[in-house]
Amino acid sequence: MTGSAPETVMTSGGTPPGGRQWQVDIILTEGFVLTEFSAVVEPLRLANRVLAQPPFSWTMRSAGGGRVGSRAGAFVETEPFAAKADADCVFVLGNTDPDCPALSMGSLISTYRTRGAKVYLLAEAASRYIRDSGKEGSQHTTHWENANLMRERIGLFDTNFALASEDGQVVTCAGMGATVDIVLALIGQLTTAAAQVTVANILLHDKVRDFASLQPFSGVKPTITGDADLDQAIHVMQEHIEDPLPINEIVDHLGISTRSLERKFKTFLGTTPNGFYREMRLNKANNLLLNTTMSVREIGLACGFSNGFSTLYKAFFGITPFALRKSRRVSQSRQQRGKSVR
Repeated sequence: MTGSAPETVMTSGGTPPGGRQWQVDIILTEGFVLTEFSAVVEPLRLANRVLAQPPFSWTMRSAGGGRVGSRAGAFVETEPFAAKADADCVFVLGNTDPDCPALSMGSLISTYRTRGAKVYLLAEAASRYIRDSGKEGSQHTTHWENANLMRERIGLFDTNFALASEDGQVVTCAGMGATVDIVLALIGQLTTAAAQVTVANILLHDKVRDFASLQPFSGVKPTITGDADLDQAIHVMQEHIEDPLPINEIVDHLGISTRSLERKFKTFLGTTPNGFYREMRLNKANNLLLNTTMSVREIGLACGFSNGFSTLYKAFFGITPFALRKSRRVSQSRQQRGKSVR
């Protein structure tokens, strides 16, 4: 990506489970933070890979469109701001300069909000929003370095040190590595908990922190978030993909009741233990379908489906394993031909 402008990334595909594709706008200013850019795009890309019918599309935008450079020397080709912002979600990336005039986007944020979009402001973009809007700092979050800088320089606000703070349609965020947690949370909200966990696993992200988790190194002692029994149950499921355990064996291992585990799954993940377990195995099957030459039957067995795999797969994803594999191979072949022509 360094020294050349890649094409704007835009996904395409069928309608995901739930009958909806979600459009995400990613707003860049000169000097944007490459870590945050990757932390937004990669989880969305992986969610599209994990789910048979991609749920996300995205567009990179900037004030004037064209090529925008990061602090790291990488460049991204962008589209101009849309006259009618029709995105469902928008991420405004930081650029390590909380004083940057280009991050003053009050009217743009207002446009997105008017059209019902959720707006995520990362790091310096959050700092600029807090400063421009005159909001109470304790209601919002920015990176702890920015908070300290703003306090020292202009005596502005006593921020909280959570990873993110939600105020209606605006979410202010710490940015940097915590951006992955924010995007994973979004994936969990708009798709399924199992898809969220699968994407986190691919990223080697061992724990999805919630918004209330405190920023490391902020000078405030972090709190412990999540549920230990639930985490352990998911770990056991991940260890037994090929030979699934009955839920009663999992709860015996945890030393809790089936009802207690069901309640935890419902409260934290909005699903049942069996539903979550089944989707994790189907997500594993997707990975094998796209990245191995194993037969569909072999993949079914490797994911704990001794029979009826294709029927269950189609019932959940709306496409058969054979059709998915064929469509992806055709798409890859077209891409290769396109590259060879260029």
